[in-house]
Amino acid sequence: MTTFIIGLVILFAGGALYGKLCEKVFKPDDRETPAVRLNDGVDFVPMKKWKNSLIELLNIAGTGPILGPIQGILFGPIAFLTIPIGCVIGGAVHDYMSGMISMRNDGAQMPSLIQKYLGKNAYRFYNIFVCLTILLLGTVFIYTPGDLFVTQILGASSSANNPIVWIVYGAIFVYYIFATLFPIDKIIGKIYPLFGLLLILSAIGVFVGLFAKGYKLDDIWTTGVAGVHPQGFHFIPVFFVTVACGIVSGFHSTQSTLISRTMRSEKEGRMTFYNMMIAEGFIAMIWAAATMGVMKLGLADAKTDATSVVGIVSNNLLGKVGGIIAVIGIIVLPITSGDTALRSLRLIIAEAAKIDQSKRKNRLTVSLAIFAVVAVILVFAKLNAGGFNVLWRYFAWANQTIAVFAFAIITVYMIKHRMPFIITLAPGMFYMFIISSYILNAKIGFNLPWAFSYSIAGVLTAAYAAMIIRSGMLKRNKLSKS
Repeated sequence: MTTFIIGLVILFAGGALYGKLCEKVFKPDDRETPAVRLNDGVDFVPMKKWKNSLIELLNIAGTGPILGPIQGILFGPIAFLTIPIGCVIGGAVHDYMSGMISMRNDGAQMPSLIQKYLGKNAYRFYNIFVCLTILLLGTVFIYTPGDLFVTQILGASSSANNPIVWIVYGAIFVYYIFATLFPIDKIIGKIYPLFGLLLILSAIGVFVGLFAKGYKLDDIWTTGVAGVHPQGFHFIPVFFVTVACGIVSGFHSTQSTLISRTMRSEKEGRMTFYNMMIAEGFIAMIWAAATMGVMKLGLADAKTDATSVVGIVSNNLLGKVGGIIAVIGIIVLPITSGDTALRSLRLIIAEAAKIDQSKRKNRLTVSLAIFAVVAVILVFAKLNAGGFNVLWRYFAWANQTIAVFAFAIITVYMIKHRMPFIITLAPGMFYMFIISSYILNAKIGFNLPWAFSYSIAGVLTAAYAAMIIRSGMLKRNKLSKS
């Protein structure tokens, strides 16, 4: 339990100090924000800080900070340290800088920022890549909350042969369509505060239950720091691909840029972007600890699937009624990420194709095209044995790849404006090594031996750093001459 407590101290104390540092580096001011200057009543809509913060938290906190840590804790108590450290110096910085740079660029979405700071070639690759990733994410966030609702609330089978499963999927689908089409303050801005309250209550309930039930948690000095997985997976890179949303998630950059269009002041950025990622790190820590606790009680083991662990933890810690509330809170998480993910995809496509989104007909046309593709992927994943596992693995890797792009534009921006760019170059390099070594070794990738994978990943990481620094210096010199 001591390692877990140390991790929480790192998360909150480190987050307070490092968040203040990031704010000092970026220097938010009183300039008019895009929400005010470009208010269109649809996507550019000024909203209150507390509402933006809750929406941002719900946007980024899908099933990732729950299902990821449930699988990641199999590496041992080292997760209690790597989650908070990574969140403070990686994920929260990534989210904050993405949102703030977007605000300084008229609320531009990530592809436009990629084009501006990394060039047209990177833009073309990223634009296709991020669209595919968000489509996968939208599908995952229909699949997982739907199955959780059917199995944990209705107590039924999640088999594709059960018609209830498809009815539940359909209900989530219909909600996503409305949330994607309507102005952001009409649906998302009104119901998210209620969802946020439910999320907070369920998280606090599980946290208190850890101590009330006296869960015994391993400490790193008793198990060692090797992070040995029962299936022999390498800690680097597998852990950092598995536990994405509690540490660093590229998807978050697409959500920070979305919320940049509803911010009334730049000075609200630290609370809305940085602190909400710290809150997500807290959720990840809670579920990592709770999973270790039920495993030590013999209620689950390494073979228990993650969705089943959710039910076991909730019922054991909170009882039947409290467990249902907690599960509902967890079901809400992916739904409230999926809707804004698909909304951001609509904006990305519209921005690239220059389709005016203030007109309802245009929003409907783009949205229907998106949902048609999501429906096809969903049916494939559900009807094919192992289809979802393949979908999830590709999504998890792609998600971290997007983060590498985000760190790159942030670093270029910081070099250009003479900021201490090491705070984003370092995590960007780390994740470049993670995604490279993972895809080079993985069976869904190139299936190379670890020695080759690590060596090639090291070369790619060095090249990544060199290209980013060169791009930043060229933009700095151009700015100096203008």
